Amino acid sequence: MNDDRPVLLETRGTCMHLTLNRPRALNALSHTMVRLLDEALARAEQDEAIHSVLLSGAGDRGLCAGGDIRALHDDARASGRASLEFWRDEYRLNARIARFPKPYVALMDGIVMGGGVGVSAHAGIRVVTERSRVAMPETAIGFVPDVGGTRLLAAAPGELGPHLALTGRSVGAADAILCGLADHHVPAHLLPALTAALGEPAGPGVSLADIVQRFATQPPAGDLAAQRDWIDACYAGDTVEDIIRKLRESGVPAADTAADELLTKSPLALKVTLAAVRRAARLDSLEAVLDQEFRVSSRAFEHPDFVEGVRARIIDKDNAPQWKPGSLAEVDDQEVARFFAPLGPGEQELGLAPEPADTSVGEGRAG
Repeated sequence: MNDDRPVLLETRGTCMHLTLNRPRALNALSHTMVRLLDEALARAEQDEAIHSVLLSGAGDRGLCAGGDIRALHDDARASGRASLEFWRDEYRLNARIARFPKPYVALMDGIVMGGGVGVSAHAGIRVVTERSRVAMPETAIGFVPDVGGTRLLAAAPGELGPHLALTGRSVGAADAILCGLADHHVPAHLLPALTAALGEPAGPGVSLADIVQRFATQPPAGDLAAQRDWIDACYAGDTVEDIIRKLRESGVPAADTAADELLTKSPLALKVTLAAVRRAARLDSLEAVLDQEFRVSSRAFEHPDFVEGVRARIIDKDNAPQWKPGSLAEVDDQEVARFFAPLGPGEQELGLAPEPADTSVGEGRAG
């Protein structure tokens, strides 16, 4: 009989194994799943018999394709508030994972997007396979990268972070490791053996990273390392318009293709995303970034581009969104700034950071 619980929990030796269990929905996160994961990690943190946590996804298509986009879309159309409470708990879970005091291993096999990045890429040990496709594709639906994704992308080498954030492109194993989104490549067929090994007692002085390394191999070659010259040169532009102009003027066919891609995204989402990544690079903690992302998500949720983007890309699939405003030139700088302003009366800030988010401090890129 199939187990229909959305999160499966099994203890193997001293390892708590958590499995996202909605394979037909590519293990998309619901609010219930976020709560179950948080409760399990809270127990694991206090249980002296649990020495580590392993996260994986049911099925062979992916760890997690993100949040339940249709539910978020329906809530936005109804002018609801449930999505904000979902994000509040999800972002707190992301922070818990990043600060988890015991080894946390994430198997990032297959599709890992949006919220799937949030529950995996903040882990202490992150494993990708030859099937991995990792992405923050939010600009395509009129939204902005969240779940700490702007911090992760801000820390990527050179201008790879803005490139991935704006285009929403997915990357394979080698590029995920290059960008700091993953640590080790393990062939997919070895994952069952790795899972079993992680549940067995380790020898004296043997860490979980040592165990993972025993199964690790060189990943198939990626694409980004060879493209760093034009990516770093073009995405150093101060504005999205500057970036697109540089892409067009570069004379590189791949850059021209990237410019074409950008012009299909929500103009407002592009401008807010670039600002979010640049601001995240100047914030001094993941918590401060998550506080910022909660403000941005709250504003994006209210904007018609989100409902329209989900309609065009996911529901009707006509791939013809009618963005408002319809061009980069029409996006007002004050409207972009509004996404980062403190929330208004009756709206509760996330409040993870001990001090309000301040974009004037920090060391730049965060590890």
